[in-house]
Amino acid sequence: MPKQWLYRCILILSVFSSCSGRSQDLVLVSNKTSSYKIVIPADPTALEQKSAKVLQDYIQRVSGVQLPVVRGDASAGNAALYLGHTIKGDKVHQAKLPAEGYLLQTKGNDIIILGGSGKGLIYGVYALLENYLGCKKFNNEPAYTPELQVVKIPALHEESKPQFEYRESYYPACADAEYLQWHQLQKFEDLWGLWGHSYNKLVPAQVYFKTHPEYYALVKGVRQPSQLCLSNDEVYKLVVSDLKKRMADNPDAIYWSVSQNDDIGYCECDKCKAVNDEQQSLSGSLIKFVNRVAANFPNQKMTTLAYSYTHKAPKNLKPANNVYIFLSNIEAYRDKPLSEEGTASQFRTDLKAWSGLTPNIFVWDYITEFTNYLAPFPNFSTLQPNIQYMKDNGVRGIFAQGSGDTYSEFAELRCYLEAKLLADSKADVKKLTGDFMLTYYGAKAGKYLVEYLDLLQNKIQTSHRRLDIYGNPISEWNSYLSPELLDQYSQLFDKAEAAAEGNITLQNRVTRARLPLEYTVLQQARFYGVEKHGMFVKDNSGAWGVKPKFEDKVKRFVENCKNAGVTELSEGGLTPEKYLAEWQGILKAGVIPTKALGAGVSLQYPNAEDYPAKGTRTLTDGNAGYTDFSYNWLCFYGVPMVAIVDMGKPQAIKTVKMHFLDDPRHWIFLPEKIKIEVSDDGLKYRSYQELTSAVGGEHFEVSVKEFTAKASTTARYIKVTAVNSAVLPEWRFSTTKKSMLACDEIYVQ
Repeated sequence: MPKQWLYRCILILSVFSSCSGRSQDLVLVSNKTSSYKIVIPADPTALEQKSAKVLQDYIQRVSGVQLPVVRGDASAGNAALYLGHTIKGDKVHQAKLPAEGYLLQTKGNDIIILGGSGKGLIYGVYALLENYLGCKKFNNEPAYTPELQVVKIPALHEESKPQFEYRESYYPACADAEYLQWHQLQKFEDLWGLWGHSYNKLVPAQVYFKTHPEYYALVKGVRQPSQLCLSNDEVYKLVVSDLKKRMADNPDAIYWSVSQNDDIGYCECDKCKAVNDEQQSLSGSLIKFVNRVAANFPNQKMTTLAYSYTHKAPKNLKPANNVYIFLSNIEAYRDKPLSEEGTASQFRTDLKAWSGLTPNIFVWDYITEFTNYLAPFPNFSTLQPNIQYMKDNGVRGIFAQGSGDTYSEFAELRCYLEAKLLADSKADVKKLTGDFMLTYYGAKAGKYLVEYLDLLQNKIQTSHRRLDIYGNPISEWNSYLSPELLDQYSQLFDKAEAAAEGNITLQNRVTRARLPLEYTVLQQARFYGVEKHGMFVKDNSGAWGVKPKFEDKVKRFVENCKNAGVTELSEGGLTPEKYLAEWQGILKAGVIPTKALGAGVSLQYPNAEDYPAKGTRTLTDGNAGYTDFSYNWLCFYGVPMVAIVDMGKPQAIKTVKMHFLDDPRHWIFLPEKIKIEVSDDGLKYRSYQELTSAVGGEHFEVSVKEFTAKASTTARYIKVTAVNSAVLPEWRFSTTKKSMLACDEIYVQ
């Protein structure tokens, strides 16, 4: 039997499994008729009324029959679906249901749907619709509903509750209220009165720093607005006062964050240091402070981040009972599960230590590539084991950070799988994926996308490459994203597009799913430049120009991004419009001629191994660097760049120039000085020219600076020594980082 028919049969069987004709099945609808009513209490709550409307609506979509909604048991008749606190419902199940839990139960001819606190009742309604009527909610679009002539419900006694207190998958689908309720998900905007990094919201530096620098961190003897001084009594009073006002304005909020800024530079004053030393962790002063604040709000839940310098648990200082620890695993690679990934060892240690102090642990998880939202990111095999690991280790809540409000690679599928796993960490991911792909993209097109996902996942595993949430599709040019493999992937998408032809909805979905491949091809074109797979080609006269129709390819990609809901291509805020402008500038600038094209390069000090680009060949491959330091730039961390270019034979030289990147956000700074020397034999060097760089003030803009030396001479070897700053500037100080410099090319003209 062909695979596509097998998948389709599995889907059909799952939808109609309740229609097996067993004697205990309850027939809700048959041949457009029904004797059933939907019963809600005589004085229903808003949730009970809404739940009844949802159930009525979907039964009508599936069967064509609208069941009447009545109030009070007396109107029920001989067969009914009882929702909420009806007389019959409360008699059937007198025990209190768990928070947000639900009960589905048949009793005679009746179906009972009960819910615990919160949204348990609506969760139960959607569970009935999905599990027994075959309805599916795949995205923030109208739900998939089958057409059934007979609607049957088997004998039921199903009691369920969410396995996590807090459950969020941060993707565009979750902007849809029905999607959230269908999948029992939550949004931090609905739960937190104050979320995330909050120090600067509670004690704004722009308000207080100038007049009260003592409120802020003492870093290397200087007060800086990077973090708060947590031993300062006035800071404590300001935080408590601010929280009281916020709580009065938002009494329904459940959680309140008192957490460090997304920055380094913690306080080293004597009082803060004493607590941290005693607790053998920089989280010591944090927990002492948060506990003190939390004591003012015993009926509120306070959260704080165990992140960056506060990841390590205190020695024995326990968080208060109403304090929740939000532990980050940002350092971990994603090609292996957290339970075995080497870079997750610290997270495992931290989780165990924090769990020894408190049961109130949330985890901030990361499931996308933040530097390139559209890049293929084959971490699907780790989603389930990661959630299972966290559940097994007592984690009470998970914030699975995806791409937020912007579309990213397979955002629909990722959000759907995360939602299902947060509801049931042991769910059958392979079956869920198959059901999703064959229904959402259509059985014919979906089978090719299943093949694509399987192939991509296989290639990342066999390549043994690291999957970094701050990676890029360029670093894998010789791995699972090689041009040869991209061709194989594209062939599968060609087949999927052909299979979806004639159905505009499916065509648009396949086009959207293909964006990551198109993005990868474009990004790699920058990497290859004048080489094969690049965007430049020589014409008949030997002059470099843009490949035919390449600019049209860029424009088409950008247009497809807009249609797909891509508002940002990276966490930094690169919009499709800015991406197009970048490309137009690159193509207009063209190729810079150089006599050193393909010349050999040797280095006195090794380049940064985390950003290898093309190795030493990067400096003479003819390809300019742009604004992303992670490719086309040869980086040097804490050491100068001393590069010798061997042009093979003596050449007339009039100009030597190079670009350096200025990107303080990533601790990349311009060289303080550049010394250029030339040689005929590679042994004796003579001075060519020295250049200096103006020291810039505080800024976080990314720019490319050109350094040009002009003098006429003849030489075979060119030696460039670029010296980076020995110390970081005060405004970008770090205890763990060193200054890095990045050079893209040494041009000789």
